[in-house]
Amino acid sequence: MANMIKTEKEFREIIGSGETVTVKFFAGWCPDCKRMDMFMPSVLEEFQEFPLYELNKDELPDLAAEYNVMGIPSLLVFKNDEKLGHLHSANAKTPEQVSEYLGEYYSK
Repeated sequence: MANMIKTEKEFREIIGSGETVTVKFFAGWCPDCKRMDMFMPSVLEEFQEFPLYELNKDELPDLAAEYNVMGIPSLLVFKNDEKLGHLHSANAKTPEQVSEYLGEYYSK
């Protein structure tokens, strides 16, 4: 589904690439993350060009802290090293919430 970000260097290259990208911050123990994984494929079908990356916040805690990721899952949208949006876990419980958020940044 998504490409996994394993290092801070890789993260910096991806968010600085010039294209609009979304990074999902998650953790392996997180039940809401697993729930999101179940509906994300149907959400992704709505969007034509959607570069999605995943980052385990337990493996890269400094990045989670830098971007104020307190709850997971969180979807952060970046372009040219700038954080454009942050969908917090409390607002990412349904496919409709996620789709509406992504629709602000990507064409359907």
